[in-house]
Amino acid sequence: MGFECIIYEKEENIATIKLNRPQVLNAMNKQLWLDFREALHDVRDDSQIKVLIITGEGRAFSTGADLKDSKGRTLTAYRDYLVHLQEISRELIRFPKATIAAVNGYALGSGYELALACDIRIAGEKGKFGSPEAKVSSSVTGGAMRLLQDLVGPGKAKELFFTCEYIDGKEAERIGLVNKTVPDNELMATAKAMAKKIAENSTFSINIIKKGLNMASEVSLEALMDYEIEGCLATVSTPERQEKLENFEKRKE
Repeated sequence: MGFECIIYEKEENIATIKLNRPQVLNAMNKQLWLDFREALHDVRDDSQIKVLIITGEGRAFSTGADLKDSKGRTLTAYRDYLVHLQEISRELIRFPKATIAAVNGYALGSGYELALACDIRIAGEKGKFGSPEAKVSSSVTGGAMRLLQDLVGPGKAKELFFTCEYIDGKEAERIGLVNKTVPDNELMATAKAMAKKIAENSTFSINIIKKGLNMASEVSLEALMDYEIEGCLATVSTPERQEKLENFEKRKE
């Protein structure tokens, strides 16, 4: 499986997608999105893979949309591109397996939104997050209008979107945008260590819990609690259940 704009690797039960256009700080063009989606589907369909890490090659996670790619694009073509982008973002937000963004350097615009769509974000100290869309008379995509509010609250989300201010990894951690910030040279090791912890657990359970967390802001508490009953019954009915219980009991001995 060869790719033009990403590096795709598998190690035991962890997959890594590395955005790979370092000469333009991993700016995202149509081909990168196509490569990303193909790899995403492979991760989804590979039963051996339990966790996906997304990061960038070189000095940046991604500086967002490649503006050269959009020059001369008609509104109809732009709509088609945005619809395609939103479909991929939906797939990532609803992805059945755990996802971790390991943010190295700049995560701007669409790159920022890609990190927001992941379940967990770990940043290097030199990480820079920002949405410059209002500076260039554009707007945000990728579900960021809700995802950012869910993480930092509506007031802070409005401040970041309206001012187009960039924040570093430490500030991103302080406001809850990222789970943790680590020295840059420890970023991938930290992401892989967390991925290994997650991979020890039931992928099916994580899928059920992730669906419920995504539903939580969209349905009533009653509907969510009904889903919790069905989710619990579904997980304890699997053959994996007995194996996990036995392993848990051994750890306690």
